[in-house]
Amino acid sequence: MKFLGKPRTQTADFLPLCLLFLKILQPGHSHLYGNRYAGDKVIRLIPNTEEEANALKKIYHQLKVDLWQPSSISYVSKGAVTDVHIPQNGSQALLAFLQEANIQYKILIEDLQYTLEKTSSLRTQRNRRYLSGYNYEVYHSLEQIQNWMYHLNKTHPGLIHLFSIGKSYEGRSLYVLKLGRKSRTYKRAVWIDCGIHAREWIGPAFCQWFVKEALLTYKSDPTMRKMLNHLYFYIMPVFNVDGYHFSWTSDRFWRKTRSRSSRFRCRGVDANRNWKVKWCDEGASMHPCDDTYCGPFPESEPEVKAVATFLRKHRKHIRAYLSFHAYAQMLLYPYSYKYATIPNFSCVESAAYKAVNALRSVYGVQYRYGPASSTLYVSSGSSMDWAYKNGIPYTFAFELRDTGHFGFLLPEMLIKPTCTETMLAVKNITMHLLKKCP
Repeated sequence: MKFLGKPRTQTADFLPLCLLFLKILQPGHSHLYGNRYAGDKVIRLIPNTEEEANALKKIYHQLKVDLWQPSSISYVSKGAVTDVHIPQNGSQALLAFLQEANIQYKILIEDLQYTLEKTSSLRTQRNRRYLSGYNYEVYHSLEQIQNWMYHLNKTHPGLIHLFSIGKSYEGRSLYVLKLGRKSRTYKRAVWIDCGIHAREWIGPAFCQWFVKEALLTYKSDPTMRKMLNHLYFYIMPVFNVDGYHFSWTSDRFWRKTRSRSSRFRCRGVDANRNWKVKWCDEGASMHPCDDTYCGPFPESEPEVKAVATFLRKHRKHIRAYLSFHAYAQMLLYPYSYKYATIPNFSCVESAAYKAVNALRSVYGVQYRYGPASSTLYVSSGSSMDWAYKNGIPYTFAFELRDTGHFGFLLPEMLIKPTCTETMLAVKNITMHLLKKCP
């Protein structure tokens, strides 16, 4: 990766490109999100010193940047990769500042609107193809995902049972699919959720892919048959339904829930900082306008409350908790909130090691794995730590593709490879738990 130090001609070179994009995006083309990201950039920075890191924190506050990586300004530090989405009106100021301060940077995405439209090229064919059969290689709106769930519930009664565990802040149903062969005998279960953070669209795409693979290969694949005969899978394709819907209709890069507070104009809470485990400690913010806002109290979000209530009720037979996020290419396990080794470390660690190897075997994609605190960063109030603390012994969080080239805009053509490799990792973890870890 080449970083730019002080390329003086950068802005001059960029002007003709900008004009070209403006021509392409003239009225007459159908624009996603009303052209709101035209000229926005995504820039990657790596501060070399703590002074540089502090200078960046200061200017981020002034320019109100949207942090893509890490999730909070407090994590910006010497040597840490930082990806920022900067609106058109702030990008010149930021670039000028970086060149002046001689901070290395690289432009990952030149024009966010252009990239957004390019990566969503299949959007137009979606409805046509939707009628003939569900297309798992495109992103789907909340309504489409829910219709898909109703349809599976009708057509696969032997393996699927759809139910709701409650309502979201805006009154949407929180649906879960129970997948597995019905049995009279006691069965252990695995919980899988996707889409806690609204803008991480590859998550819900994977949850749907997992269900499709289970149904398609149940008869032909002995591993899948064993999984569905011996276990139930509770799958929640979209955890943060309000936020996900909002990311389709209004703001593609929305992360939080959509709850309102009477005291603040900023909406939403980070649903992965709202759990009752070291709540609102390191790595979470008390400020309602921040992306990592922990909420007014633990489980303040109806979505979090509903899932926590369900998991508490079923914790005797739920043995594993898997949560899917993006992006970073990591497989994480507890703890998130502190640097410490979990009691069943050796079993969990060996499951992660095997899963990451299985994943790499398909396309050679490298995942890092380890405790979340040391592999990613310390964060409190996370669902994974909460599940572990509440008696679910095998809890993992996946950070799916990629490592920043597309960031949250992973193109639809990468859904299939991403889900194919992730599927192997999940089957591997599941079989490991069935066989090795009691």
